[in-house]
Amino acid sequence: MKNIRNFSIIAHIDHGKSTLADRFIQHCGSVSDREFKDQLLDNMDIERERGITIKSQTICLPYQAADGQQYVFNLVDTPGHVDFSYEVSRALAACEGALLLVDAAQGIEAQTLANLYLAMENDLEIIPVINKIDLPAAEPEKVALEIEEDLGLEAERIQLCSAKTGKGVPELLEAIVKYLPPPTGDPDLPLQAMIFDAQYDSFRGTIISCKVANGRVKAGDQISFCSTGRSHKVEEVGHFRFKKEPAKELAAGEVGYIIAGIKNIADAQVGDTITLKENPCAKPLSGYQPAKQVVFSSIYPVSTEDYEDLATAMEKLTLNDASLTFQKDSSSALGFGFRCGFLGLLHLEVVQERLEREFGLSLILTVPSVNYHVYLNDSTMVEVDNPAYYPDPGSIQRVEEPYIKATIMIPERYMGAVMNLCMERRGVNSNHHYPMPGRIEYTCELPLSEVIYDFYDRLKSLTQGYGSFDYEILDYRTGDLVKMDLLVNGERVDALSQLVHRDNARARGLSACEKLKEEIPRHMFKIAIQAAIGGNIIARTTVAAMRKDVLAKCYGGDITRKRKLLEKQKAGKKKMKTVGNVEIPQSAFLAVLKSDDS
Repeated sequence: MKNIRNFSIIAHIDHGKSTLADRFIQHCGSVSDREFKDQLLDNMDIERERGITIKSQTICLPYQAADGQQYVFNLVDTPGHVDFSYEVSRALAACEGALLLVDAAQGIEAQTLANLYLAMENDLEIIPVINKIDLPAAEPEKVALEIEEDLGLEAERIQLCSAKTGKGVPELLEAIVKYLPPPTGDPDLPLQAMIFDAQYDSFRGTIISCKVANGRVKAGDQISFCSTGRSHKVEEVGHFRFKKEPAKELAAGEVGYIIAGIKNIADAQVGDTITLKENPCAKPLSGYQPAKQVVFSSIYPVSTEDYEDLATAMEKLTLNDASLTFQKDSSSALGFGFRCGFLGLLHLEVVQERLEREFGLSLILTVPSVNYHVYLNDSTMVEVDNPAYYPDPGSIQRVEEPYIKATIMIPERYMGAVMNLCMERRGVNSNHHYPMPGRIEYTCELPLSEVIYDFYDRLKSLTQGYGSFDYEILDYRTGDLVKMDLLVNGERVDALSQLVHRDNARARGLSACEKLKEEIPRHMFKIAIQAAIGGNIIARTTVAAMRKDVLAKCYGGDITRKRKLLEKQKAGKKKMKTVGNVEIPQSAFLAVLKSDDS
């Protein structure tokens, strides 16, 4: 066990985690040059297209140290985006140490700090690594000073490397052997193994990724899950090499996979403890803190026949993505679907794309919203995350909305633009300080509902991509919130309702009406598109009618002949308007979600 090292690579977005993992894999000779490709561990199409890591991936590497001893490295590559920080926290629970990567040109950024705190909460040994030292703009000495002063990490541990060229990688591997501790645990105690990930294989059932804390497990053992008490017979155990590699057994301190023919997805919960049925452990390991969903949206299938397929797909996806929650929902406009909780808008986009690609579904999403606390006149409190369930305004005493503390790291020259953006979004209690010359750390308290709409996109465009953003949930505060409905031809469309601040309601309503006007095709009668708060119309646009030229045959003669034909047409249109249905295309629901290009 003393020759095992379990560690993870953590950093801000685009600081080179996946590239460094590639160099480690190549240096340890786990993959032949013919099989190698960049970002080897990013195996989802969506990860390779976007150039980001979404799922943390584990790989087991054999390493021959300079002293001649053979070591086993269990490396976990983690995501950098704040929406996937739950993946990082789960990966860190399976490790004893972490490499904290910092870009030699960019320096310390918002997620660098957030991930460092996560690692400290898990009592991990940390090796600071300055990456990208081959860049012309690299300033490793300045960044080393930042790491020492701002993060309080030891200067003598700092390693310099370039993951792209491979410079400094051999020294870094030696530092892992020297500084990171081996796992602790006793292979002779009853089995205790923590599930930190799982995926569904249509041939072999649920494949569990786990870290063995105590004891050992091998094929043929009867394992049981502490939370459900269900037991299964182990078919295969093994390690994550480039492919899954079967092994005789998994002993204390090792990270690997277990296949036990688990058909029911609900049995393998992430954070659960596995033990042996005949010789169970005294108590389960402490699991993970449940993820706090902050953005809620409903997902509906375009075709109602796909509802069962969507239900199966959601179950399989939550097995692989434990931070996603869902429950059944229905809408008069869109039929049956699911109300889902996400960790952010990028998480929502990724889940939508995974459902469409991996399961071949066509989906509609409703406007994202957050969880509001509504206090009624009889002093009871109800939680509302769906505008459809917003109580009658007459019965409401006050409404509280969640606030976040946003930490934004920006170059000095963008300070004015970012301050304006935060003030537009009802930001309060803002302050700033200079962690280093030329860079500002700006903190501000914002309502979460203003951030989920398009805040991150606006921040990126205002700062030309240099701004980094991290947030934590603070508390709930009273706000003047109203429910805004959208009416098409006098009919309320429940899937387009939104909860908005009264001051922003008219602007948001006008914008939604204009977008719907572009998407709804013209009919034979005029269509009014209105935004309303209760009985008050606050914005309106009209889709003009298509007109048949009834005067084409009527040339010359008295004016009354023309008027008679026009009156007849007018009466026909009036009748059509009362009985005609307006078809709202699927693209209209998505158009309302998109923010203005401004």
